[in-house]
Amino acid sequence: MSSLDRWRPLAMDGALAAVVAVLLSVTVAGTPGAGTLDLVAVLAGSLSLVGWRRAPLVSLLVSTPCMLVYATHAQPGPPAAFPVLVAVFGAVRAGHRLPAALAGAVFLAAGLAVNLPDADGSGENLQNTTLMVGWFLASGVAATVARHRQAYLEQVEQRAAEAERTREEAALRRAGEERLRIARELHDSLTHSISIIKVQAGVAVHLARKRGEEVPAALLAIQEASADAMRELRATLEVLRDADGCSDGEAPASGLDRLDDLVERARSTGLPAAVTISGLRRELPAEVDRAAYRIVQEALTNIARHAGGATAAIRVDYADEELIVQVDDDGTASRDAPPVPGVGLLGMRERVTALGGRLCAEPRPEGGFTVRAELPLEDRS
Repeated sequence: MSSLDRWRPLAMDGALAAVVAVLLSVTVAGTPGAGTLDLVAVLAGSLSLVGWRRAPLVSLLVSTPCMLVYATHAQPGPPAAFPVLVAVFGAVRAGHRLPAALAGAVFLAAGLAVNLPDADGSGENLQNTTLMVGWFLASGVAATVARHRQAYLEQVEQRAAEAERTREEAALRRAGEERLRIARELHDSLTHSISIIKVQAGVAVHLARKRGEEVPAALLAIQEASADAMRELRATLEVLRDADGCSDGEAPASGLDRLDDLVERARSTGLPAAVTISGLRRELPAEVDRAAYRIVQEALTNIARHAGGATAAIRVDYADEELIVQVDDDGTASRDAPPVPGVGLLGMRERVTALGGRLCAEPRPEGGFTVRAELPLEDRS
């Protein structure tokens, strides 16, 4: 709620009190026999209406005796009841029915006792008192209706909030069930296969060394890659099974601190790769660190698959406000025949977009392919 919304009711109540005070002051000036005491009583009773909404009992306790002084001394008729009517309305609306009923009864009884019998025998004073009884009853009924309406609106808001919470809880429950299902599928389908690859590669390396043979570089690369894949898969499964895991649902597995291992594995498969790091190397936001590693990983994978015999050049630039990651190759891609974007490039673009960065993935003018990601360093967690 803004400050304007908080002050608006008080301003409206102040305006009401001022208008009633002015009108009754004019009435005092035109009433025969009214004096300074009546004017003071009218002003005090009228100005008490500033609190009819926030402090209804205070307003009721001040306005009733003040207006009784004016009503019994000057006998102005119905105008003296206006502040008390408003105070009664506020008290009933706030749930203080008994004080409101007592104040109304005292005011009406005092007015009736003073004004009866009529000096001229016309019965006008009795008619005025009867009219004020109707006004007080109407004020109480209107306040009761307003109170019930307010309670109904609050109940509707509570039900809407409860329904929203229920929908959110159901959505979270479904998301948790889906995470568990995905975790089971990954465990059943991938963990077994990767474990077999890792074990078989380890056995082959062991037998080759036992026979005194040179272990092929490709076999060592398979052994290292399978071990790394198993580590990251386990980390991912832990996040999927843990509802209190990472906020973005991704395992805190690899970052640029493992870039050297990634490049070494690429080299062991026969892909020449060079790394250039510029700027002040420092700790990065977790999301940016993971995204940078994944972009380099996917770019090297694509070079190994689609640009056989190419050389990779990796550049990481730590700028003041962003991290720039660029991977170039001198393969056969050209602008005349650009490669068809696959799931890997789509994943890169989604990562960069989620971080508010920019991604350029296209053939180079001199041949080959370039992937350039500009990632803002503001921590979005």
